[in-house]
Amino acid sequence: MRRLLEVVVHNWPLKLAAVGMATLLYGGLALSQGAETFPDPVPIRPPVIPSELYLIEAPPPVTSIRFFAPEGTDQPTTDTFRATIDLSGFTQGGTYDVPVRVTSNNPSIQILEVTPSVVTIQLDPLVNKIVPVDIERGEVPAGLEIGTETATPSTVTVSGPKTIVDQVVAARADVVIQPSGIDVDEDVALIPVDAIGNARSPADVSPTTARISIRVFSEPETRTLPVSPVVTGTPAAGFEIDTITVEPSTVFVEGDADPLASLARVDTTPVSVTGLSETETFDTQLALPDGIEAVDAGPIRITVSFRPVTESRSYSVGLQFVGTAPGLAYTASTPSVLLSVGGNPAALDAMSGGETLARLDVTGLEPGTYDVPVTADLPSGVTLVAASPETVSVTVAAAAPAASPATP
Repeated sequence: MRRLLEVVVHNWPLKLAAVGMATLLYGGLALSQGAETFPDPVPIRPPVIPSELYLIEAPPPVTSIRFFAPEGTDQPTTDTFRATIDLSGFTQGGTYDVPVRVTSNNPSIQILEVTPSVVTIQLDPLVNKIVPVDIERGEVPAGLEIGTETATPSTVTVSGPKTIVDQVVAARADVVIQPSGIDVDEDVALIPVDAIGNARSPADVSPTTARISIRVFSEPETRTLPVSPVVTGTPAAGFEIDTITVEPSTVFVEGDADPLASLARVDTTPVSVTGLSETETFDTQLALPDGIEAVDAGPIRITVSFRPVTESRSYSVGLQFVGTAPGLAYTASTPSVLLSVGGNPAALDAMSGGETLARLDVTGLEPGTYDVPVTADLPSGVTLVAASPETVSVTVAAAAPAASPATP
């Protein structure tokens, strides 16, 4: 008996492990012999995608599920199984192999094997990109011509997965020109497109629409009209506009007959010269009335030059002889003359007429009578415009001798 007990307890841990292994093998064999395969595909449920990432394509479904169900268990359906993948650990774009996990909502059913057990997914970072709005108007009906086309806004933001957004070059606005010739002025949905015009998806456009305006002409007429520069504002103090030039001086325009016939010129959009005193050049545009379009018109260039403001004033002033000689006496035919002077207002304001004298230069004149030109010594910024009279008759004579004192 003791011998038998020693045999039983000898190496008992190994013997216990062997018994457990045998039990597991037997259980696995029993399960495999009773295993079934679910015949329908089970879709993988949409995973929770990390922020700022985008799942390019949904993962493929689980195509095969081997399971064991005790006898009498209800036949499973697609709703019995739940297939999922976990993307919570990913922080950047890339291609990854992710395990597939399948569970059953019936606790009696044991999942043995799924196919595929791993799926490959591609995550892309979400990016933004600014692209222009392109107007696609298709074929223009016969008898019509297209004028200016505008999109408001002219650029939009495209957002989405990087591999898609990188291919987008524009946001296309599709419009139709009606045979009636009515102008286009409407909000149009925008479609992100690649370089060959194919729509790219998934990608979002913000804003989703643009206001498209297209001028449509029926039997337009053409004329060449002068350009009229429009200048507003007040130059710097003491200055005024000297010259205004515009390039080009004429433009070629087209439009419907009635509004075009009423035009004698084409104005520019206003430019302001407020506070300016030196020559300035402005680039501006034409201010065209409705129904009129410029043909191949570029920027309009206006050049404005300035000059100091000048005024003229007149003063009645006395006469002053210049260059007199001893022993001679000088007599003018008039005691005063009228001087007309010009200059900037500030200089004229600073000049006092009572302190200004006209000058008669008698240098070197011998006794006799002469017509002497009138001149004036004027302050800086003031010039002599005219004198009235322009000459004054001056008589030169020997001075009378001084009287001798009386003798007692």
